[in-house]
Amino acid sequence: MAEREELIDIGLTLASRGELMPDAVFVSRTILFGDCDPAGVVYTPRFSHFAVEAIGVALDRWVGGPGLRAVMSFNILPPVRAMSIELLSPLTWDDEMTIKVGVARLGEHSFTFLVEGVVGEGVLSFTANVTHVCVSPESKEVVPIPAPLRALLS
Repeated sequence: MAEREELIDIGLTLASRGELMPDAVFVSRTILFGDCDPAGVVYTPRFSHFAVEAIGVALDRWVGGPGLRAVMSFNILPPVRAMSIELLSPLTWDDEMTIKVGVARLGEHSFTFLVEGVVGEGVLSFTANVTHVCVSPESKEVVPIPAPLRALLS
């Protein structure tokens, strides 16, 4: 029970399934001139940057400090193994977007974030699934998710 209370103290809550899950994090972002092509529409590759950037902010908030450094302190490297993005509505310069980040799945060696970008009155602009795999820094072999990281993300 003490472990459960410790996890709740660092910002984790009970999910509807009765499991501990980190709260979703919401990140605000204004679309910049440099994010857009000459027609004023966001370049497609920028959406992957928006997703990765928002995941970094979510990790920072969940751990209360530098999130990626915390993940790497578990003696792993967390490269992206897979990323899928669905573009649902175009974005243009000066659009205000809210990006929601949550943990979608935990596997034995990998973890997946669900990222959703919303503009205006709840218009879903994009969704992304970003899967990281845990790799040993020494051997570069895939390793199980370390217990403290699993506790943080589950």
